[in-house]
Amino acid sequence: MDYTKIKERLKKDLTEERYYHTLGTAECAKELAEKYGLDSEKAYLAGLLHDCAKCFPTEKLLEIINKNLDIDESEMLNYKTLHAPVSAYIAQKDFGINDEDILSAVRCHTLGKLDMSDFEKIVFLADKIELNTRDKDYCKELREILKGKNGLNKALLRCYKDTIKSLVKRDLKICLKTIKIYNKLQDLVQN
Repeated sequence: MDYTKIKERLKKDLTEERYYHTLGTAECAKELAEKYGLDSEKAYLAGLLHDCAKCFPTEKLLEIINKNLDIDESEMLNYKTLHAPVSAYIAQKDFGINDEDILSAVRCHTLGKLDMSDFEKIVFLADKIELNTRDKDYCKELREILKGKNGLNKALLRCYKDTIKSLVKRDLKICLKTIKIYNKLQDLVQN
């Protein structure tokens, strides 16, 4: 994989801060993959591509979705999450990625999905706890949670709790999938 070409394209398509976040996510995903005995190169690549469509205008995201993708109606509730399925599409179409683990991790890094694989979980979490642009105290808390027993699920549950609180506080709709994932994680953490 030619990371130089990917990074050149990302530099062109992303804001400077989003590019810096992307590099942090890739490094964090690689680190978490090594910790959990997963493919660190694939994790790095998923982290690198997770936001490749993040800076596309909403109109362009909707155009790509309407022409090329089958998106669940609930995923259309918040324009901030539209980039995830489009990023997976761009990863495959423009970057030639056909690895299902990578595409799925990119696809579900915002809303998640029920029964996420450990690989999907680490990319999801890397997006939240990379140290380049995320709140350092929050990252430290989640990284501590990851060290404990059942750390992946506990850290993921914490992310979902914080997301739900934030959505309620801002009076925004909550995707039904988010509630289902939250409930499933509660079961996984308590058992």
